[in-house]
Amino acid sequence: MQGIGWIAAIIIGGIAGWLAKQFMDTNTGLLMNIVLGIVGAAVANALLGVVGISFAGWLGNLIAGFIGACILIAIVRAVAK
Repeated sequence: MQGIGWIAAIIIGGIAGWLAKQFMDTNTGLLMNIVLGIVGAAVANALLGVVGISFAGWLGNLIAGFIGACILIAIVRAVAK
């Protein structure tokens, strides 16, 4: 999450992870939501960067975190089955 501080990254990651949790109907805790949001933002920025799409700022990182967290949740569900 370039361009924002660590505290902001944790807040944005927590919100993005919580939104993904609600959307994907999972039962994860606060720490896992933060991790999903931060790692999800990195994954989404990398994947979307390949096709030339980039996100910046609070809102952009929130969107990227949400998309990436949903992708990570889907991957974990697919591997777990």
